[in-house]
Amino acid sequence: MDFRTRIERALERALALADDHTPPKLVAALRHAVFPGGARIRPQLCLAVAGACGDDDPALAEAAAAAIELLHCASLVHDDLPCFDDAATRRGRPSVHKAYGERLAVLGGDALIVLSFQVLALAAAGHPRRLSPLVCSIGASAGLPVGIVAGQAWECEPRVALLEYQRQKTGSLFVAATVAGAQAAGADPTPWRRLGEALGEAYQIADDIRDVAADPAQLGKPVGQDKALGRPNACAELGFGPAVRYFDRLMDEAVAAIPECPGAEQFRALVQAESARLVPAELARLAA
Repeated sequence: MDFRTRIERALERALALADDHTPPKLVAALRHAVFPGGARIRPQLCLAVAGACGDDDPALAEAAAAAIELLHCASLVHDDLPCFDDAATRRGRPSVHKAYGERLAVLGGDALIVLSFQVLALAAAGHPRRLSPLVCSIGASAGLPVGIVAGQAWECEPRVALLEYQRQKTGSLFVAATVAGAQAAGADPTPWRRLGEALGEAYQIADDIRDVAADPAQLGKPVGQDKALGRPNACAELGFGPAVRYFDRLMDEAVAAIPECPGAEQFRALVQAESARLVPAELARLAA
């Protein structure tokens, strides 16, 4: 079974925890936030690392991957709210608050955060000693001191260091994906951390590049938001060409950071394919 199939099934199982007692509009808002997904690169990364580390508990690896994706979806729901980006679209469709209203968007994002840890706890019966490290790693990626919440909060400060902002707002979940993939398989996560760090920073740089130069119809969300909202952006700070070159360097670092393991070549191919998807040739040519 391929990674995408495993991830979609794990997410369906997670959403199935909402039953007949759950308010129907809330269930609809949750499904709108989670399905259909984007690239699902974070959970794919988690499963790929688990596989490279032996994947002796596939159910736990799938739960970790689903938890990370649920947290990512929750962050998008909250990020689109009027108090932050006030984005009308996400993934080419109305954002959750546009489709279901602000109250259900706030509650839906909260529910997805809680659900991520429910899913993790329910899957840990086979290896209960792995649960605490997984909760700590995934929890830190979402909250404090350097998780998504901290990263988003930097937008409320008068000054922010671009690198700190990127590492927390975007990079934290990539680190969680690589670390949790190893932990779910009972392996030492240390060799996998740098891969998550490099990928996470590269993804935020790519997001900054696309916010400046991408076609909103292809991107599935508005562009120009960073400038309009006065947020840090690598293109504004470094220049467009240097930002693209910095992205390329980070993706090269990510490839080099993949430890020697079973399937290392396929792993490198996955990262290289993501590089081409994130900053396609037509955008890279603008930096020439």
